[in-house]
Amino acid sequence: MRGRGAKFAGVLPLFMLFIAGTISAFDDIERLRIWPLPAQVSHGGRRMYLSGDFKLVTEGTKYGDTSGILKEGFDRMLSIVRLSHVISGDRNSSGSGGSALLQGLHVIISSSTDELEYGADESYKLVVPSPEKPSYAQLEAKSVYGALHGLQTFSQLCHFNLKKKVIEILMTPWSITDQPRFSYRGLLIDTSRHYLPLPVIKNVIDSMTYAKLNVLHWHIVDTQSFPLEIPSYPKLWNGAYSSSQRYTFEDAAEIVNYAQRRGIHVLAEIDVPGHALSWGKGYPALWPSKNCQEPLDVSSDFTFKVIDGILSDFSKIFKFKFVHLGGDEVNTTCWSATPRIAQWLKKHRMSEAEAYQYFVLRAQKIALSHGYEIINWEETFINFGSKLNSKTVVHNWLNTGLVENVTASGLRCIVSNQEYWYLDHIDAPWQGFYANEPLQNITDKKQQSLVLGGEVCMWGEHIDASDIEQTIWPRAAAAAERLWTPYAKLAKNPNKVTTRLAHFRCLLNRRGVAAAPLVGGGRVVPLEPGSCLAQ
Repeated sequence: MRGRGAKFAGVLPLFMLFIAGTISAFDDIERLRIWPLPAQVSHGGRRMYLSGDFKLVTEGTKYGDTSGILKEGFDRMLSIVRLSHVISGDRNSSGSGGSALLQGLHVIISSSTDELEYGADESYKLVVPSPEKPSYAQLEAKSVYGALHGLQTFSQLCHFNLKKKVIEILMTPWSITDQPRFSYRGLLIDTSRHYLPLPVIKNVIDSMTYAKLNVLHWHIVDTQSFPLEIPSYPKLWNGAYSSSQRYTFEDAAEIVNYAQRRGIHVLAEIDVPGHALSWGKGYPALWPSKNCQEPLDVSSDFTFKVIDGILSDFSKIFKFKFVHLGGDEVNTTCWSATPRIAQWLKKHRMSEAEAYQYFVLRAQKIALSHGYEIINWEETFINFGSKLNSKTVVHNWLNTGLVENVTASGLRCIVSNQEYWYLDHIDAPWQGFYANEPLQNITDKKQQSLVLGGEVCMWGEHIDASDIEQTIWPRAAAAAERLWTPYAKLAKNPNKVTTRLAHFRCLLNRRGVAAAPLVGGGRVVPLEPGSCLAQ
């Protein structure tokens, strides 16, 4: 299975460098303590304080916020800034004169829509304080979702002053201009191998926003279980582990809405035809036979009616432009081993390989009929790439050099190569996550534009609600900076960002996210007593 067989045997060395005295230009960047690193940053050396009634001001904006997305985002930002300590009752006294007190944040958004569209402008500009209104910070963005990113950056500028017991911002004036390098910055979760309760998924979504990830790839069902209600075929969730480990259709809609209000797309996946044994628990006719239950029966129209019903129901709640149809690791021997399917293959003059192609392409047509563009795992491209629909995005997870071949063919690609970006490979250190370059060896500009981005994958064979956060973080954050920050600003040696990433990991802990130490692979425990910053 994809989630097994980690390739790293050891752990790269870490160096925690705290250097006093003269600071190089790169070390000055590392002192900023912002993750992921913005595109352009300048700062000063003064200090300001947040007023106790720090408020949101939207004068001059074109965005009406009728849905409350901006106000909720602002309130969440203030909550996490104030989360780690009790703020003093006398919070309006800066001790440094009124000019050092920030009364609020002035947000100006130039687009009136709050529709979350893939590829929309996520840029923002943050100035603290505003030259025009020195008692306010100013945040400008094209879209409300760019503004949400700006709020995340603002939250990382805020620190608790232990002496005054107020929130302060050091190194003002700040001027930050920022936008993502890639439009697709994903994290996969797997709810088939282990059920993840709704609050756990919501916590993962919240933590994604801190690192500016923007796609939650929900690998909902697989061989082991089918936990989601499908109204068109209500017996499908008979494949769940138990009645208490299911998601209602309304639960799924809630996850999509929760993510959307935070600027995150939800990519739904059904992995066909290979990873679908659980489908037959409710509808045994989907199996080739009782003794040979996978892949799905290619010879039956009922198989494709069920896929059509699922995608029809998906289209009502999963509004992301893409749907993931899997297509990997298909062992077709069941088809030839089942007499009636073998007869069907003979009648249609198909080999097992040709039937695999037939299945994938027919499923693609169904998805297209429901308005989706398609993502498939890379085996589909390797086996019949020239036959794939032109709206296909190929999801790389296995082969080095595949991205070059996919983009040379004119198709789009997402990178999740398992040796670097599989989170379930717990002996894979964060340095590998940081150094993995989606555009490696691709110099042609047109081909580069076909690489949508990348995704770290949290396969669920060995994780559940008890350990998912510390398996994801902080290694996913290392990949998040690779996907967000301009290439020229990325560290050539990952160890150069150790101090800043350690700071971000401690920040996650203060926000209630169980991010594991940096020293080691994934899900490690602290080696000994000591500072969070040194682990």
